[in-house]
Amino acid sequence: MPPMSTRLFAAATMTVLVLTACATPPQPVTSGVALPASWNEAAALTPVVVQQETDWWRRFDSPTLEALIAAALAGNPDLAIAHERVAQAELAVRSSAASLFPGVDLTASTAARASEGGDSSTERSRSSTLGLGIRYEIDIWGSNLTRTRGSQAQLNATRHDYEAARLSLAAGVANAYTQVLAQRARIAIARDNLAVAERLAAVVAARHRHGAASALDVSRQRATVLTQRERLLPLEVQARQNLRALALLTGRVPQDFHLDDSADSFARIAIPQLDAPLPGTVLARRPDIGAAEARLIAADADIAVARAALFPLKLSLDTGTALASDRLAFASLGDPATTAGLSLSLLQAVFDGGRLQSEIASSESRRRQTLELYRKAILEALKEADDALAAVARNQTQEQLQLQIRFEAERALRLSELRYREGRDSLDELLDAQRSLFSVQDQLVQQRLARFTATLDLYKALGGGWARGG
Repeated sequence: MPPMSTRLFAAATMTVLVLTACATPPQPVTSGVALPASWNEAAALTPVVVQQETDWWRRFDSPTLEALIAAALAGNPDLAIAHERVAQAELAVRSSAASLFPGVDLTASTAARASEGGDSSTERSRSSTLGLGIRYEIDIWGSNLTRTRGSQAQLNATRHDYEAARLSLAAGVANAYTQVLAQRARIAIARDNLAVAERLAAVVAARHRHGAASALDVSRQRATVLTQRERLLPLEVQARQNLRALALLTGRVPQDFHLDDSADSFARIAIPQLDAPLPGTVLARRPDIGAAEARLIAADADIAVARAALFPLKLSLDTGTALASDRLAFASLGDPATTAGLSLSLLQAVFDGGRLQSEIASSESRRRQTLELYRKAILEALKEADDALAAVARNQTQEQLQLQIRFEAERALRLSELRYREGRDSLDELLDAQRSLFSVQDQLVQQRLARFTATLDLYKALGGGWARGG
């Protein structure tokens, strides 16, 4: 490049750097929501210092569950889709950032021409050209830089979306696994109850043979046995459906997915106790809140870009140099003719029918919409956390009460069976005691499952696991 072109390009570059340095970065966003000092449902708890846990599912003390979640994180299609969205957003940031740098173009051409003269002679001409050009849009108002910052904010939002999908998937696998265990526990209870009903049917039949019970008593107890057998069928079908749902979450073929019957006991799998951090801490760590905030930053960037389009003086800089030869093939450029040029162009819209103003108004409207979505996410997060805290406490109390009810129901059945053998009670009392125990046992499993579900909901509401810090 000739010295004059070099000086002009250097001067233009310095001007660009000075002007773009004046671009104002996006301001911090605010939701306008006054955060509560504590949770309503955790007001009686002593405030403690807590720190976030990444692999919170380990607190369930289940190697099988840990293996299932690891398989889901590696093979779940939805999580893989979320990961690819992050990759696409990263590429969008790189593409946007490319506008901050000059573009360099290399051109090469070679040609041979033949023409016939008036005396029927043929004239041939050959030429080769090799050129290097540099082009750059002078970002006077910082539009390109702001657009890049907006792309980065969108990337951050996509990363938060991925973390939200990861949290939801881990909770979903844990919930599906406990569903499988609960269904197996219900099947085991139903089979035990069938065995009890069959044993009592033998007692009633023996009493009938000795004339101490009527044929009606025998028929009614047989009906109880058949009812228990009938209840097993839908429970077994539901168990297979739950297993297929778990396979889908882990990204495996449902028909080839199996779970060892001795993997975990539903009654013994641990239900962790969670410490609830302060609302502000939770909102700062919830991935959905982070995604909403990042999208609000991106909306601010869109407004800045739309407003910058109204400003005058859009400049572009082009410079280039070329080597030319009157010979064919680039190997003959040893004795070239050199040309160089530097151009500076200005573009300003004179009339656009209100298009730019409409784009600004549209960007401002989208920003207001995004702000309301941000506020909505915060309000819903506060509600979800308090609801989950209340559900955990309620289900824990109900499970303890249900355990006491089961103890009394088992005792009542033993006494009723003894009194029936002695002829002191009718079959009605025995049948009522059986139905009561069967119902209580099944409700206890469902109550424990509800406690599991509430705990997992609390994990999601708190943005993951939390443990007491040092």
